[in-house]
Order: sequence, then structure tokens, then C-alpha cells
Amino acid sequence: MARSIEYGNLMHRAMRGLIQSVLKDVADNGLPGNHHFFITFDTQHPGVAIADWLHSRYPEEMTVVIQHWFENLEVTDEGFSITLNFGNSPEPLVIPFDAVRTFVDPSVEFGLRFETHDDEDDEEEDEEEEVEGDDAPEAAARPHAAEVVSLDKFRK
Repeated sequence: MARSIEYGNLMHRAMRGLIQSVLKDVADNGLPGNHHFFITFDTQHPGVAIADWLHSRYPEEMTVVIQHWFENLEVTDEGFSITLNFGNSPEPLVIPFDAVRTFVDPSVEFGLRFETHDDEDDEEEDEEEEVEGDDAPEAAARPHAAEVVSLDKFRK
């Protein structure tokens, strides 16, 4: 049997490592400048731990915002845990990196999207609900989709 290089799996692992590095830096040093994150994750994924009322409200997918107020950010090789504020009610969340579907930092127009085998080519999934992880009014705006740009565009 011929062995092949699974580039998709390698790329997903590298992208999740990038998220891990960014969150670890934020855990150690806080959010720099205007950086903030919209993180969408699969609430059904094994290892996800959220309050029952949040799971009832978001049975499949949830987007949280890490911006002005968060506590107890801890990052491991498997994922991260954080306490976010939902309507003046602090709630702890545990999110494995494998549950993350999108990671966006709109302050620098950076975003990652993890395709899954269930994702359809049509864009019906664009109707994701967002939850503010803090009470920032600007956090309610939907982040811009990430754009893939060829490096040739920047060569002289």
C-alpha cells in the first residue's frame, strides 16, 4: 500500500498550533493593542465543557469573543479554558482545539477556518450565532471573512 502525505491534517495541526501559541501569549502577557478574537467552536465536540444553559441555547455551534473582560485563561496542548462574562454572569468554558471551527482577529483582518468533512460547499452555515464574551458593543459586529492572498501579489 502506497503511503501518502496528508497535507490537510498537517495544515490543521499547524493552524491549531498557531492558535495555541497566540492564546498562550495572551494568557502570559494579556491582549496587546486592539487585538481581540472571535472563536467559533462545535459545542457537541467531546471535551467541550460549557454551562447547561449555554449548551441549550447553542446546541451545535457557538462563537465567543475574547476582548475586554476574561479571566483564568489556561492553555494546554489539547485546548484552552477561560471564564467569560455573559450578561454579568461569569461562566467557565473548556474548548479543545479540535472543536474550533474558526478563529478570527478582526483588528488585523486575520482568520482561520477549519473545514470538516460535514461542511457543505454551499454557504448555509454563514448563519452562525455569535455570543459576546464581554459587553463590548463593537463585539456584536460579524468579523470579515479571511481572505487567501497569493504572495506573488507582494513581489516586485
